[in-house]
Amino acid sequence: MSHLPVIVGFGGVNASGRASFHHSYRRQVIDQLSEDTSQQTWLSLATMMGLTKSENGQFFDAQNQPLSAREVVSLFGDYIRNNTQIRRINHEAFDVNNVPHHVASKLAPTENSPHQFIIRQRHMPEHVPSSWQLQDLGNGYLQITTAEPLDVMLYDYRSAPVQSGGQLPTGFLPGELYQSRNHPRALQMTVFGASDCLGSMGIDWSLIRGRVAPDQIAVYAGNSIGQLDDHGFGGMLKSHYMGKRVTSKQMPLGYGQMPADFINAYVLGSVGSTGTSLGACASFLYNLQMAVRDIRSGVKKVVMVGGSDTPITPEIIEGFRAMGALAEDKNLRDLDGIAELTEEQYRRACRPFSTNCGFTVGESAQFIMLMADDLAVELGAQVFGSVPDVFVNADGHKKSISAPGIGNYLTLGKAAGLVKAILGEKALRHRTFVHAHGTSTPQNRVTESHVLNEIAKAFKIPSWKVAAIKCYLGHSQGTAAGDQLTNALGVWAYGLIPGIGTIDHVADDVHSSNLMIRAEHHHVGTDGMDAIFLNSKGFGGNNASTAVLSPEVTMQMLSKKHGGKVIDAMRSRQEQAIEKASAYDQEATKGTARPLYLFGQNVLEGEDLAISENAITLPGFENPVSLELENPFGDMV
Repeated sequence: MSHLPVIVGFGGVNASGRASFHHSYRRQVIDQLSEDTSQQTWLSLATMMGLTKSENGQFFDAQNQPLSAREVVSLFGDYIRNNTQIRRINHEAFDVNNVPHHVASKLAPTENSPHQFIIRQRHMPEHVPSSWQLQDLGNGYLQITTAEPLDVMLYDYRSAPVQSGGQLPTGFLPGELYQSRNHPRALQMTVFGASDCLGSMGIDWSLIRGRVAPDQIAVYAGNSIGQLDDHGFGGMLKSHYMGKRVTSKQMPLGYGQMPADFINAYVLGSVGSTGTSLGACASFLYNLQMAVRDIRSGVKKVVMVGGSDTPITPEIIEGFRAMGALAEDKNLRDLDGIAELTEEQYRRACRPFSTNCGFTVGESAQFIMLMADDLAVELGAQVFGSVPDVFVNADGHKKSISAPGIGNYLTLGKAAGLVKAILGEKALRHRTFVHAHGTSTPQNRVTESHVLNEIAKAFKIPSWKVAAIKCYLGHSQGTAAGDQLTNALGVWAYGLIPGIGTIDHVADDVHSSNLMIRAEHHHVGTDGMDAIFLNSKGFGGNNASTAVLSPEVTMQMLSKKHGGKVIDAMRSRQEQAIEKASAYDQEATKGTARPLYLFGQNVLEGEDLAISENAITLPGFENPVSLELENPFGDMV
């Protein structure tokens, strides 16, 4: 029997705002939405950014003056526009004009005049140079005299060559929403994003957990480069060189799989499968592939998939800049023939498939909840779409490990072939579009456009619409396809494919005979697309592509499998989920919702388990873990 992985919830946060209820998507197409719809997203952003607060349904400003919803938009709309999406990096990340660094120097004494300096005794090196003469000055100070040259690191600062990024909305501090205890930023965003995903479902997690066995749950989430800020690996690696102490948390909290670990330990309390599959910029789709195959095989019933990346640190930016991968300020100035970049030009730093000079880093946490179709039907879950399969292929032999190769032709070709097999040629050719990886590098615009165009030609797609939302969000590394996926779900809610709003032309070297690439949004209607393709191209030859089937197509498939009467009953149960989810959205918009963070709660020990040769029963779980396993090698033993 087939098992269709159905998307029943989604949430998170990126530079456009909260993902659930399409708020992040709506920020990208906000000028095309009705006043009531756009107003709700402006309100959501205003509270996220600390510009307003809500009490008993009334909004107030920082001076506790009451504001109507319309007044909030009027007062703060321009500020929100300028402090969301790609923009100049601000102080909440780091000071781009005062990036600290050290210069290695050698201080030589002047002729006939030795070095002489005073130092606190507790700052003395463990191994004192033999040439140093020490004089105790009392009160914990020493005077040092030496005729030898001194090797020193001189503190300095400089302006960052790259000053644009897809930061979270200014003023949104996820660590202040729960007891974050110095968690790295990516883990703070994980707690928020996973909680947002749960809230979007409108079904209590306890109810879901009561319908499945503990080992039928899984969490596949992580990031592509670990936690490299000061609370994770980044702080651990540079502490000694900065004269600081390594903390006990930096090592464990730095691991790339830690988002999944946090969700298990502090959000879901899951004891099922867990981990992350790393594939550079394709990591989200790698994790989605594990989830889809687990559900299709019948091994899992519920899987949370996600990623959380925070690459806006001086060190990560410098690493990518040294590769020649980023849009440096000087190159952006040359691109536009100007002496200084304005705020508007910073917002246009990422220009996929146009004349461009490099990608722009962005931060994001995105999560979706997948359910097997029979469980979704049983619970009356909302249906936001479904994922039939995910395809991953490497590039084969390469000249450069970071250069693109042939694997992406295979992944996207197989995804297109699958949609053709499920929906037919007409739907593939006229009722699909593709979310391109679209990084805004000169190499990507040529190589990825060739992949997209050749697949379109092979399947006789006459004018494949192409979205590239990194122009709004920047490149969130391993979470990039998560941005694409949650954005894609908005198209079925509002009928708009985001245009590439930062470009004014398509570059001459872009392959586009069978593609439609433009700055303007595409009006396709809420029922105009049957499937959406997501494409990822990662450093090292990590390619992944998938197709997401529309809610309407998904419901048609469920109806054929389960029958009309069962689906009618499902729709009736969905009303409760929709009502409860909408209540969550209102609370989140008002800023009164809080992440789910269950630190130290319901902790189980081995003595709490009931163990027999047939099953293990866990307190808090209605169903046991079966130990009666079938022999998978019956034909061999």
